[in-house]
Amino acid sequence: MPKANGFSRFASTVAEYSGRPSVFVLALISIAVWGLTGPIFGFSETWQLVINTGTTIVTFLMVFVLQNTQNRDVRALHAKLDELILTSAAENSYVGIERLDEKELKRLAEILQQHAHDEDDHTLREKVSNAISRQAAGPELGATSPPPNTPGLRMG
Repeated sequence: MPKANGFSRFASTVAEYSGRPSVFVLALISIAVWGLTGPIFGFSETWQLVINTGTTIVTFLMVFVLQNTQNRDVRALHAKLDELILTSAAENSYVGIERLDEKELKRLAEILQQHAHDEDDHTLREKVSNAISRQAAGPELGATSPPPNTPGLRMG
């Protein structure tokens, strides 16, 4: 299995540590110390600028670090789910649905919601399969081509 590049390893490490309670307590203590030093510095603009600049920089950098980690986690989760779909009796047309636009995903959610009340599983599979086939072929929902087969996955 290929190893993550340097930034990915860094992002994972930062994301892991930044979510710990001790890091939250450290941030809370930092804010408290800053607040308590307000009277010493006369609540000056420089005193305010210190916290504003510090929090802005940390927030800005954390957005990229956490987004990198989240993107990798989501891709890995989709690959795992696709493998489960392809190796089970589940509907293979669900593989790659994360690439559909919001309107198409909403329509699939509605179909699946109907499934919760549908007693005939065969009818449901037919409805879902037909809906996905229509979506992939028809222009009414912004048709997209079905995702290509992913190499390395067993076809069930």
